[in-house]
Formats: sequence, structure tokens, C-alpha cells
Amino acid sequence: MYKHFIRPLLFNFDPEDVHYFTFSMIRKISKIPGMSLLFQKMYGVNDSRLEREVFGLKFKNPVGLAAGFDKDAKLYKELSNFGFGFIEIGTLTPKGQEGNPKKRLFRLKEDQAIINRMGFNNGGVLEAVARLKNNNGVLIGGNIGKNKATPNEDAVLDYEICFDALYDYVDYFVVNVSSPNTPNLRALQDKEPLQQLLQTLQNKNNLKSKPKPILLKIAPDLSNEQLLDIIDIINSTKIAGVIATNTTLSREGLISENKSEMGGLSGKPLAKRATEVIRFLSEKSNRSFPIIGVGGIHSAQDAIEKLEAGASLVQLYTGFIYEGPALVKAINKAILAKV
Repeated sequence: MYKHFIRPLLFNFDPEDVHYFTFSMIRKISKIPGMSLLFQKMYGVNDSRLEREVFGLKFKNPVGLAAGFDKDAKLYKELSNFGFGFIEIGTLTPKGQEGNPKKRLFRLKEDQAIINRMGFNNGGVLEAVARLKNNNGVLIGGNIGKNKATPNEDAVLDYEICFDALYDYVDYFVVNVSSPNTPNLRALQDKEPLQQLLQTLQNKNNLKSKPKPILLKIAPDLSNEQLLDIIDIINSTKIAGVIATNTTLSREGLISENKSEMGGLSGKPLAKRATEVIRFLSEKSNRSFPIIGVGGIHSAQDAIEKLEAGASLVQLYTGFIYEGPALVKAINKAILAKV
């Protein structure tokens, strides 16, 4: 129903406008008595064999919603009804910011992809915290970043502010230094600044009575040498794991007319490279840390490939937009079929 009727209608309109319209409709429909239970029945797969324990957390299934979809924690409860095992909010910054000028979100229909240059648009971490105080049982990841106006030499403080604010309200953290849409942010992936950032957060984390898992989200555009540096940093800082991968700057093989728009590319063209990065990290680290696989998952087989490459969990974003919530159920059913 989604692919044949709803998606063609929605794809006639501006993608960012559609995003907010869809949010509004999901919220309104979910308020109708019985609709949340109906969504759970339609898209949920309740089976103990899907449960995963990863970095000390128990996931009811290994399929999550990636950061960027519910940046401000406005819809995590309703979205969890579509069968997701966990929801990642953000990227959140200390202060609210508008992000980059519009138009900044583009569909590449022929490539089943999206280009975005949103620029960490969000209402600020404290607004999200106010909403997360009402959470009742949804496993939440908190994806954190720095404000655009914050110079890289002061970036650690921005991440610390977000860490402190979110600590009591999320189950795990994700350090985002890999978005291509905040000027110079990816420079923080260099070994020395990244080591400093992660060690500072881990030191702060270790002072807590119950430390939370900290993960690093990396770009698919890193070289093998840089990926080896990532492994060294994770082992030395002892953070919990990696999310592989964020969006790419590559435009290789694209055929859509608007393929040259600036920003990060997500969707089907990213599938192969994201899986390569997962496999490289898993093999070269001797599976010494968990990996959440994301990038180009548009089918159950795409997810299985990432799990077989070494991912412990997977996340959807663009595939969820193109394929609809039935994709979540299809992936969980495929995982059960291989048990």
C-alpha cells in the first residue's frame, strides 16, 4: 500500500515539507484509539529469537531507526510502533540552530537515494530532553554534535554539554563527527582530535555510577589507513563501538538529474561501500567491538548482508522513506528465517 499509493503521492511534493507533514499525520493518527496497537500488530515481530544484547543493552530486535529522522525526539514513541527495536534521535547540538538555507533536501528517485545538506537543524538539546522525560520503554540513542558557530578547537565542550544534558534520558550515545554538512566537522575524524574528544567523553562517562555506551559514527569516505586509526582509537579509549556509516560525498554511478547537489548522499548507492567498511572494521579488529550497520538498506537482503559482514545491529533511514514500515517487518522476518 505504501509503495503503490502513499509514496507516489508524497513524492510529488518538496521532501522537507513532506517530512514535517508525515510527522504531523503519524502523530494525529496515533492519537486515534487503537491505532498504535494496530501499527504494532501490522509491523511488529515479537519473537525472543530477535532479541540482542549489545554493549550491555537489551534490544527487542536488531532493526533501529537512524539519526536524522526524529532529530528533536518529537515522534520516537509513535515511530517505535512501526516495529523498530530502537530509535536514535539527533543530531542534537547545545544550542538550537536553523541549519543550512533551504532548499537542502533532495530526492534522487532514479537512484533510490537522498542528498541532504540540512546542517544539524534542531531545537537544541534541552528541548529534546524535555520530551524524553516522558519516555516509557523506548530504547533511545542520543546522537550529539557541535554547533556550526563553535570552532573545532572548542568542539569538545559542545559534546560534553550534550552528553551531560542527555545522560539520564538516553540508553547510548553517538558521537557524530562525520556529517559533511557542518563546515570542518569531518576534520575531527583525524586521529589526534578524535582521540582527545572520545577520551574526554569516556573519562566523564567513567565517573558515572552507571556508564552509558558511547559509539562513534564514521563516514564511508575514510581510507583503509584511517579506518585502522579508528580501530586503534576505539581500543585505546574503550568506547563501546561504531556506527558505520554516515552519508557519503561520492557521486559515483548516479544517474539522477540532481545528482550534483551539495551534501551527503544516502540510500541505495551507499549500500556496497557501507558493507565494505563494516567488514573491514570487523575483520581487522577481530570483532573486538560491536558495529551498527547503516547505509543503503532497502531490502531484507541488504540488512542480512550487513549482519553477515559483522554488524550486530542495523539502522534504516532512506530505505524507510522509500520502502515504508513494511521493510522493518521484512528484515526481522528474514533474520528469523536464518535462525
